[in-house]
Amino acid sequence: MEIRIGIQNVAREIAFETEMSKEDVTEKVRAAVNDNANLELTDNKGGTIIVPAGVLGYVEIGDATARRVGFIAG
Repeated sequence: MEIRIGIQNVAREIAFETEMSKEDVTEKVRAAVNDNANLELTDNKGGTIIVPAGVLGYVEIGDATARRVGFIAG
């Protein structure tokens, strides 16, 4: 699952992939925003991303797509 997090007043977004389901990520985002707590997610490499809910601009949850690499003979 690909996650993109936009932070208020910061031009660059945080982008990473996680093994968490879309429902799990959505629930964590909702809980963090409702409780004004930190949003804490884990990426595929075992790292932890922590963002205070008060500075969240947006959270985009998308499907992980396989990137095609190579050349097409034609």
